[in-house]
Amino acid sequence: MKKIMVVGGGGREHAIIKALKKSAEVGKIYALPGNGGIAADAECVAIGAKDIDKIVDFARREKIDFAVVAPDDPLVLGAVDALQAIGVPCFGPNKNAAIIEGSKVFSKNLMKKYGIPTAAYEVFTKPEDALAYLEKASYPTVIKADGLALGKGVIIAEEREAAVLAVRSIMEDKIFGESGANIVIEEFLEGPEVSVLSFTDGTRVVPMISSMDHKRIYDGDRGPNTGGMGTVAPNPYYTADVAERCMQEIFLPTVRAMKEEGREFRGCLYFGLMLTKNGPRVIEYNCRFGDPETQVVLPLLESDLFTVMQACANGTLKEEDVRFSSGAACCVVLASNGYPSKYETGFEITCDADFDGILYVAGAKTDGERLLTSGGRVLGVTTVRETLCEAVAASYEACEKIHFEGAYCRRDIGARALAALEQ
Repeated sequence: MKKIMVVGGGGREHAIIKALKKSAEVGKIYALPGNGGIAADAECVAIGAKDIDKIVDFARREKIDFAVVAPDDPLVLGAVDALQAIGVPCFGPNKNAAIIEGSKVFSKNLMKKYGIPTAAYEVFTKPEDALAYLEKASYPTVIKADGLALGKGVIIAEEREAAVLAVRSIMEDKIFGESGANIVIEEFLEGPEVSVLSFTDGTRVVPMISSMDHKRIYDGDRGPNTGGMGTVAPNPYYTADVAERCMQEIFLPTVRAMKEEGREFRGCLYFGLMLTKNGPRVIEYNCRFGDPETQVVLPLLESDLFTVMQACANGTLKEEDVRFSSGAACCVVLASNGYPSKYETGFEITCDADFDGILYVAGAKTDGERLLTSGGRVLGVTTVRETLCEAVAASYEACEKIHFEGAYCRRDIGARALAALEQ
């Protein structure tokens, strides 16, 4: 039985841990740092996900057999390199490959160099140059901080005044810190969005079930962006024909490009896509499992997650038969009232006895026997059913069984996907 270490402490990590627990090879699982809900499925260790030295010391001391580095920050900081240096095999890309998410300038230039379809763009290192460009830009336009920004470093500006404010906020006021030292301004694309997570060992790419994220805080995709208010899978816009085109034009070319650049990518490569009238385009890459996409994708995985992760790390993915069920899943995020701005925490979370779903805990802590809210996104309530319509209905029914003061959720998760199915 293997001793596994999962770095991270949110709903995504809880989903990974629950999936790993199904493997006959997996014994003890540690979560660094984990959270109050994850503590029911793994031993939580109070080491931050970005504290690479302490993570390495823990892995050495506990003789960890395999590590899963889930969040973007430690991957970009080189956690996998540091763990591999002491002989711990890992699921996740090395630092030089994680740059595909760590720098939007890098990823956009990579796509341009290798002919991978994406939005037209310009890169700016000085705010005055960006502001001058906005005088002649077409609107809406998209402004992106170069580095990591907790999934919030993208601003869609409807007109020039909003774009100017965005540039000044990112480059001068440093609302995203040094992540905004450089920015990308790119054309606004229109069409259905699709998230496709994929397993890769640097050569082979195995896409997982497609999904649809809901980033805005309010129904109807209004309000500020969040880390994600819910997801459904599969995404009805991602047809077999679209999937084949994405494989030939985007997925394989990206993995080959990274290898050609001396940045072989092993782990989970996330493709954020826009299905435009001119074909699929890459909106963004992530160097890890998406959150909350993971919370609908992994419940549909029929293969042994640990075996697949080992194959990615070992370069033997071609030997694995990665299977997903034919069903559907829906995850509705229960958040603290006021998120993504100011919100209160410390409220007790209770669950009715007849709750029928999977509960992924994102922002909660334990207080004796009680579970208390401790974050903006608190819980991911997931159900798996034969059809998407059934999964959406079941998730909202399950949400009614969960209680904490100020609980908030969008009421239209999956509505766009269900409408697409009716067309």
